[in-house]
Amino acid sequence: MQQQGGHRKEDEELEAPEAPSAGKSRGTAAAAGGWAWGVVFHFFLVNVLVMGMLKTFGIFFVAFREEMGGSSEQVSWIGSIMSSLRFLGAPLVAVMCRRLGERPTSILGAGLVAGGCLLSTQATSVPFLCFSMGLLPGMGFACLYQAAAVMTAKRCRARLAFCNALARSGMGLTFLMAPFTQLLIEAYSWQGTLLIFGGIMLNLVPSSMLLWPVSPQVPRESAENQHLGSPVAKKDPETPGGCLDGSTPRELQEAPTTERFVAPRGRAVSDPANPSLGRAILESSETPTRRSHKPLAATTKEPSQPLLDFSPLKDPVFFIFTWSFLFSHLAYFVPYFHLVARARTLGLSSRDGSYLIAVAGMTETLSQLFSGWLADRDWTRKYHFHVAYLLLCGATNLLGPLATSLPLLLAYSVALATFCGAFMALVLPVLVDLVGVEKLHSYLGFAAFFAGIAAMGGPPLAGWLYDYTQTYACSFLFAGACALISPISFLFEPSAQKWKLKKANLNKSPGSG
Repeated sequence: MQQQGGHRKEDEELEAPEAPSAGKSRGTAAAAGGWAWGVVFHFFLVNVLVMGMLKTFGIFFVAFREEMGGSSEQVSWIGSIMSSLRFLGAPLVAVMCRRLGERPTSILGAGLVAGGCLLSTQATSVPFLCFSMGLLPGMGFACLYQAAAVMTAKRCRARLAFCNALARSGMGLTFLMAPFTQLLIEAYSWQGTLLIFGGIMLNLVPSSMLLWPVSPQVPRESAENQHLGSPVAKKDPETPGGCLDGSTPRELQEAPTTERFVAPRGRAVSDPANPSLGRAILESSETPTRRSHKPLAATTKEPSQPLLDFSPLKDPVFFIFTWSFLFSHLAYFVPYFHLVARARTLGLSSRDGSYLIAVAGMTETLSQLFSGWLADRDWTRKYHFHVAYLLLCGATNLLGPLATSLPLLLAYSVALATFCGAFMALVLPVLVDLVGVEKLHSYLGFAAFFAGIAAMGGPPLAGWLYDYTQTYACSFLFAGACALISPISFLFEPSAQKWKLKKANLNKSPGSG
């Protein structure tokens, strides 16, 4: 007993310099919370500019057809490459984020988008625009979007659905960009408009500096405070101290004990959904945590992770999500790309068409915020909301050909934006809910890659349908059918989770025996 008391006293003396760190932890948590909101703000700007440019491509679509003289199918390839590379480039971006980190990757993406816009001002043919307006901005969009999305998931785990919806509500500001783009084209032509857009896109360079990685020290202090009963760690689970670490794999190798505080399925120890699991993990790792302040021997370092993790391809949940992701994005851009062109065929002006996109943008902003808030209530699984919104989106697109006047097109635009915004706000939270954040780069990268293959073929196929039928009605019917097919895969989600649980138990049983 005396020996134990002596050891305890020794430990207390060793820990004495750490005792005043309560104020330090409080200040660290406040600063970390500020960085979290900074990440959300950057993600908001990415959605404003990136998604705004993608959605206003319908206005450039008309200008390119008149200037270059190409068919609808040929000009559609420009927007198709631009939108699909945001997904097709995701595995490459995952490698870049692992190697360079999210912040340099995002800065590179902003440079690619701005450079592509500037280069497009010299375009004289559709193939040239496919490279300058399609390839370069598309890869830039991939870098910007994935870096911002993953950092948001790491920083804001507790209220991810609402934070993601708040950031993605920037997509709705296309209600400002659509008329703004049309006015610029009328005043400066499409070349001058792209020159202005290139300058605007450079604003994403300073905002990318907000993607500051979390220090590996923060989760350890938070875990110790929680074990000692400090209210600091319990106060705000939404800040990075109560979320998963946002550090790079290289930083995690230097402090491998941080991974002890990450629960299965990507939940943090301080997540209110796993209090007992958090206590068990903390109790079992108390001693290594206290010793982690000392330099670790080289033999205790964990093996470096591969730059590109292929394990998602063995997970049935990945294929369930990817099926839905693929067909939903196959249908998502077609109505926005062809809405202005359809309005022109009905005798409306290009400005009236831009107002349709503006109304859709305002509606989508409100829809995303409400969808994220509702999903965070946890009344049911997030993918149940996701499925309902997809079905309603498909039904709306099937009724789209019946809109043959400006009031009916406005009603269609409002309904489409309501359900599209609702399901798009839940894409990232649904994936995190299914697989966690530990391997989010790999899951999101591969899922986006397969969805990009479909997104690349969607608009050209819809353009071919117009060239063949001379009506845009078939394009909207095609989008509606894809949206209805999309949620079918979620019927198999419970079976997939049972299969994974059974496989995990089988893998444990030989070791336990």
